[in-house]
Amino acid sequence: MFQSDTIAAIATAMSNAGIGIIRISGPDAIAVADAVFRGKRRLSEMESHSISYGYIVDPDVKDPLTSKPRRMDEVLVSVFRAPRTYTREDVVEINCHGGILMLQEILRLIFKKGARPAEAGEFTKRAFLNGRIDLAQAEAVMDLIRAENDLSARNSLEQLSGALSYRIREMRQKLLYEIAFIEAALDDPEHYDLDGYATELKGKLEDLSAGLEELLASSREGAYLKEGIVTAIVGRPNAGKSSLLNALAGRDRAIVTDIPGTTRDTLEEKVRLGHVTLNLVDTAGIRESDDQIEQIGVQRAFSSMREADLILCVMDASRPMDREDRDLLRELPSSTDLGHCIILLNKMDLDPVLTREEVREVLPEMAEDRILSASALREEGLDLLSDRIEKMFFRGQIQENGQVFITNARHKYALDQARASLRLVIDGIDRQMTEDLLTVDLMNCYEALGKITGETLEDDLADEIFSKFCMGK
Repeated sequence: MFQSDTIAAIATAMSNAGIGIIRISGPDAIAVADAVFRGKRRLSEMESHSISYGYIVDPDVKDPLTSKPRRMDEVLVSVFRAPRTYTREDVVEINCHGGILMLQEILRLIFKKGARPAEAGEFTKRAFLNGRIDLAQAEAVMDLIRAENDLSARNSLEQLSGALSYRIREMRQKLLYEIAFIEAALDDPEHYDLDGYATELKGKLEDLSAGLEELLASSREGAYLKEGIVTAIVGRPNAGKSSLLNALAGRDRAIVTDIPGTTRDTLEEKVRLGHVTLNLVDTAGIRESDDQIEQIGVQRAFSSMREADLILCVMDASRPMDREDRDLLRELPSSTDLGHCIILLNKMDLDPVLTREEVREVLPEMAEDRILSASALREEGLDLLSDRIEKMFFRGQIQENGQVFITNARHKYALDQARASLRLVIDGIDRQMTEDLLTVDLMNCYEALGKITGETLEDDLADEIFSKFCMGK
């Protein structure tokens, strides 16, 4: 249930920093801040979107030297008046020094003067409930905060700007028009003719269905954007797998030696490569061995390969290909999946003897641009690797045309429901069902899409969504 009281919270990270921000929102936000602020003029006299220099004071504690309220910190205070604010309420933001103790002391004083602690995500929840943003935009706020790469941040910003919401509302408007037309025709058959309407409706719904399919098709890429690409680094012992992991991670994450079999188990690391995030899994060197522990490591390497979204097969280009190299290449997924494999000819800083042509003799179906040259030791070839991965998984669509990807599981579920309802309507038209029966599934589709933007949403679900936000947002 929405409360119109005044809330406050620390809006910056809870760590020592140069600046910290305390946000206050609600009908008494300016009055509460005025009670603890001393500047050239009162905050209540300031225009909206203006800032004032002064001090936060504790009016209940006197300075023993001046007998005036004790100064706590030197601050800048911003005043934003409703409705042109983040929450569409009066908002005050106190920019103080960023020590944790100072932030907590000022916040305690604000609570003492009438504000209450904000719940997680309550500022954004108020923005949603007051109609400033819809639910899809609200969820994009947190996705933007949590974004781990450029593409994810860009996609979240597109959703925050309303790109997804616009498409959903456009679909709902078209559905609503057809529902209203059918209802009007049933109520007033003399003025509305339904002859031939079913065929016309089917064409319109097939266009809507294509739009839904396009959004749903983006959900897989959306998962890669938000969660990262699970990437298995596989290869023979001493091919340079751990050196590659270290180069991508930018630190010595894995032990690197000339002794074969150093890596016995999988080693995981999340890294940002170019515009995307990779969830790397470094694996044991794949070779025949009588060592029981090493055999387990090799089995786990094959398991990681089967479960990965992307396989980076590292080969030592400084030595000729042998039987075990060929066996490893043949262990890669079938030719239909080779688009998600990259062969990395490593150690190009040495005298390379292994060529792309030799690899393609074993794997003729492997695209030539999926066989790359690199030197993990010198960190050479990583830019090209980044470019290939981005084109493999995203085809550069975000950069080219601002396409919005579905990254939210709740959105995907609602789109699945909408698609199922739409298919029932199209199937009903093919089976020559009466129009009044078609409106049931049309309305179900309309309501499913409304769940994305929050236009058809239960209060408890809204509470659950905003409870996952960070404090102060």
